Amino acid sequence: MILPSNFYTHPTLTVARSLLGARLVRILDGVKLVGLITETEAYFGFDDLASHAKAGRTIRTAPMFGPPGHAYVYFTYGNHWMLNAVTEKEGFPAAVLIRAIHPIEGIEEMATRRQGRDTLGPGKLTQAMGITKSENNINLTEANSSLWIETGPSFPEKSVTIGPRWV
Repeated sequence: MILPSNFYTHPTLTVARSLLGARLVRILDGVKLVGLITETEAYFGFDDLASHAKAGRTIRTAPMFGPPGHAYVYFTYGNHWMLNAVTEKEGFPAAVLIRAIHPIEGIEEMATRRQGRDTLGPGKLTQAMGITKSENNINLTEANSSLWIETGPSFPEKSVTIGPRWV
């Protein structure tokens, strides 16, 4: 089941935790690629020094201020795309960075796209799944999309680690 829009309206830290174990699904050239989300990172508000929102609303960050349940995809370090799910309420800058996945469908295609290397990193997973600027602002709650997030197995609390983010 695709996660509905109201899933993303909860506090960003809650959504970040709840996305662990969810299935990130991408349809790329007719091939279904699926990975279990294994790592997330929360960004919210203007005071979060690691958030793009600290500089205010710009053309680049506009999706982060948009409707919850949409993708915020941006380019960083000159060669990596990053996928975020927008959270909380429209107008408030908040999103969850999808940091890592464990491939479960389309494994061969993802391995080919990564030249056999892992998907443990935000730039690595977007490369494996072919996620680029064209997915920026896409609605992650629609079945007719090329990218969405659906329910998956839950991670037990004892296997979840929460730590500080380095700014």
